[in-house]
Amino acid sequence: MMKRLFSSIVTTLVFLIIIAVALEILTRFAADDGMQYDLEMWKYARDVKQISGDPLIGHEHAPNRHAHLMGVDFQTNSKKLRDREIPYDKGTEKLRIMMLGDSLTVGWGVPVEDTFAKRIERLYAADGVNAVVINSGVGNYNTIQEVEYFLTEGYKYHPNVVVLNFFVNDAEPVIPERPPSALMRTCYACVFVIGRADALKRRFLGEQNWYEYYLSLYGDGRAKGWLDANEAIRRLADYCKANNIALLIASLPELHDVQNYRLQRITDFVHEAADRYGAAFVDLLPYLKDHPSSTLWVTPPDPHPNALAHLLIAQGLYDALKKEPMKP
Repeated sequence: MMKRLFSSIVTTLVFLIIIAVALEILTRFAADDGMQYDLEMWKYARDVKQISGDPLIGHEHAPNRHAHLMGVDFQTNSKKLRDREIPYDKGTEKLRIMMLGDSLTVGWGVPVEDTFAKRIERLYAADGVNAVVINSGVGNYNTIQEVEYFLTEGYKYHPNVVVLNFFVNDAEPVIPERPPSALMRTCYACVFVIGRADALKRRFLGEQNWYEYYLSLYGDGRAKGWLDANEAIRRLADYCKANNIALLIASLPELHDVQNYRLQRITDFVHEAADRYGAAFVDLLPYLKDHPSSTLWVTPPDPHPNALAHLLIAQGLYDALKKEPMKP
């Protein structure tokens, strides 16, 4: 009896191992075509990021990393930015602009030269202005992390202008970072299955949809996440005022449905905060809403802004930057 039970357990374990190995092989060599959002974000975290020594930042880019993610090359410089090497001290340029933001700013799924930061550089150049636009975006950052980065590192670049690119999930909390397990650093199938299971749960088990989730982060304007983000905006505005730096707060729209935008309440909260702290404000939705939403996405399941959306965002930011007090 015991031998039969032991034999059954061993057979089951061997069968499960075979299934697991087969699933891993299928994921790596069939499902992973380089454009699967969950897998590519996992590779980004594994191959490009590191844990920060600052708990308010949590994670950051590691210096001099290279990966091919979502169909494009992703390279960080020696100062951990997805940008060319830029010295702290200003050179001959007339204007320096520091872009703060998350994966939209860093240019997820977009070649670095197509990001709105680099497009704005070229717009200035076409107008005869020697400007440097520094892209400090990091995927999965929120306002607290972006401001902390600027106050501890970004200020060293001596920008004339800081642009805080605010996205609707910026009221999320900073989650303490822990090193991933060896399994989660190597298991493609684990990431793929977890991602698909989460998508199915949201679709069939009554999970909040995307716009309800984002609105829940703000509530009536007194939700903790938004209050914390608001306080970070105040800290940034105070620093900029004290150091004669112009501050522009830009509302980057969620791109699921720009024709029937359901998150205007969040834009209004951000606009009110900009007015309260004496910062300029621009809502970028008008630059995007005349285009079918799906034409603005990196891929149909991934509504990060593609090259077209970056082009439109760049124009909106450039129009705002040219207004007083943003003139170089």
